[in-house]
Amino acid sequence: MSPKNHRSNSKSEEQLEAGSERARPILHQKAREIQPYGKLTPMPIALDENVRAESVGNLNQVLADTMTLRDMYKKHHWQVAGHTFYQLHLLFDKHHGEQDELVDSIAERIQLLGGISLAMAADVAETTIIPRPPRGREEAPVQISRLLEAHEFILKEARTMARKAAEAGDDGTNDLLVSNVIRTNELQAWFVAEHVVDVPLVRAASA
Repeated sequence: MSPKNHRSNSKSEEQLEAGSERARPILHQKAREIQPYGKLTPMPIALDENVRAESVGNLNQVLADTMTLRDMYKKHHWQVAGHTFYQLHLLFDKHHGEQDELVDSIAERIQLLGGISLAMAADVAETTIIPRPPRGREEAPVQISRLLEAHEFILKEARTMARKAAEAGDDGTNDLLVSNVIRTNELQAWFVAEHVVDVPLVRAASA
């Protein structure tokens, strides 16, 4: 091999080695948080910091409770039993998907306001006011009762927080709570509550 070819091959090998170094993942990186939880970053949305801070705190509570309700729907979707299995299995999964959309909308609103949204299950469990169901399987009427109670918790707090947001001039948060959270939860509560109305299945009761 000529010296020229040797130098050319050595250069190619160096280039390949340099290329492989660039493709190597940089693992185990650690650094301080770029924004601690509970601190707001400035946002040019024409809302005072104290207004944004109150809305962020309220929305994180609604977020924690919505995530809990969402997960409860999935738990009951998997574990439902009895002669209404098919319709409840499908209904619970549909409501789970709709609650999941709410979760994303609420979390994005929190970030838009300059806050930090709750995200991890442990933090949600510490924050939610919805009672924790057992790990085991329960009868369908009990599952439904738990869901209706959770809906009512969320509706009460959402209405109160929507009024506060409106009074503070945070129309975006008010709209999210009224148009999305309240209306979705009201509709779902209606659909679920009708499954525990005690009416005959085949023959009407005598007058």
